[in-house]
Amino acid sequence: MKILITGGAGFVGSHLADRLHADGHDITVIDNLSTGRYSNVAHLEGKEQFRLIIDTVLNVRLMEELIRDSDRVFHMASAVGVRLIMERPVQTIETIFRGTDVVLGFCARYRKRVLIPSTSEVYGKSTQVPFAEDNDIIKGSTSKHRWAYACAKELDEFLALAHWKESRLPVVVVRLFNTVGPRQTGQYGMVVPNFVRSAVKNEPLIVHGDGSQTRCFGHVADIVGGLVKLLETPECFGQVINIGNEYEISIRGLAEKAIEMTGSKSEIHYIPYDEAYGEGFEDMQRRVPSLEKARRLIGYEPTRTLEDIINDVAAEFRA
Repeated sequence: MKILITGGAGFVGSHLADRLHADGHDITVIDNLSTGRYSNVAHLEGKEQFRLIIDTVLNVRLMEELIRDSDRVFHMASAVGVRLIMERPVQTIETIFRGTDVVLGFCARYRKRVLIPSTSEVYGKSTQVPFAEDNDIIKGSTSKHRWAYACAKELDEFLALAHWKESRLPVVVVRLFNTVGPRQTGQYGMVVPNFVRSAVKNEPLIVHGDGSQTRCFGHVADIVGGLVKLLETPECFGQVINIGNEYEISIRGLAEKAIEMTGSKSEIHYIPYDEAYGEGFEDMQRRVPSLEKARRLIGYEPTRTLEDIINDVAAEFRA
């Protein structure tokens, strides 16, 4: 099949390109390299059945041509990371929604299967843990830029499901929970690569707040496997589906584990949220997915542990 991956030079997108190319598909990646990196796909360029285009999904004429000539579309292009969201909220909102509008519009015109990634951020300040796809969601005030990303992604979801309702566009919406692994940069605040890099270098690990907030981390290889299955399963069309890992750990516990597993001499330093992100930053105390829907629809089951993730990330930094 001919598969288009927007944002395919990004962290998750590049692993998806690897997987689908290895499966024998013709892969076209479009990425403007604003948060993606050429090095993520350099090993694929020059190979048969792979094409890299450096451009933006907002190039409407180009996107129409690429989507018309594709069999499947994975729309992985997006602004990413809490720090980027706080520093550039206009870019965050415009990049996410305008890009998704372009992709969905042409997929609807040419009747292409399309996967739209969303985020666990859309659950907002909900305390109904684990988070199930049909749970009510609670957001903070619009004056808190932290919620711009969640609201933009939520609008993506509404638009995708509207296309399904009106024309039965074969679209799947996936809420990703803290996907981590090799190639992930800590540039925009991703906690695992930042912790592991600091631990490998015996530098302080910086924890925001008191570290009691908990998260669940899924290995990118597990996540990519789930994405591929979702788009090939018609029962998933018109659905919102969580993908991630259910193992819950505090951020303080994650820092301790990173130090222990790398044999580091690092110490843990705690700084207030306001110092890290500005006054009035709001965080979620727990973020745990319900994976029951993914299990029922595609038999999804994560196989890689947090220890596997830390080992893989540490090996990359040491290399």
